[in-house]
Amino acid sequence: MARRPPAVVSATMRRVRYRDTSPEVALRKALWARGYRYRLQASRLPGKPDIVFPSRRVAVFVDGDFWHGNQWRLRGLPSLAHQFRETPSAPYWVSKISRNVERDANASAKLTEMGWRVVRCWESQVRNELETCVARVEEAMRK
Repeated sequence: MARRPPAVVSATMRRVRYRDTSPEVALRKALWARGYRYRLQASRLPGKPDIVFPSRRVAVFVDGDFWHGNQWRLRGLPSLAHQFRETPSAPYWVSKISRNVERDANASAKLTEMGWRVVRCWESQVRNELETCVARVEEAMRK
């Protein structure tokens, strides 16, 4: 199995954004246009939510389809492992994405235990159904 030189891997990984992604910015703009004010990247909360409404105790995550384990569903594949079936590094990717999914579930559970309402939107949902995602956030804030 050929390995990429470290410089190539790090240059590729540097392009992956963990904040201010276009779906996240689109959701923030839609919420702002409706008059909602929020905080960003709450590093003191479990999972570091993308958007936080502290007074209403609502935490919003915009999860990337690939990194958080939704891409295989979008492609109509039977499982995450099936997505990487022809990839030499399949065990690495399945393990990495599975850990991300588990970490997301733990963060959501901890936030819920702390009295927060958690809204998770997939990047594809934000791109294709922005109003639905906004409505889910609004519903969480009404409760």
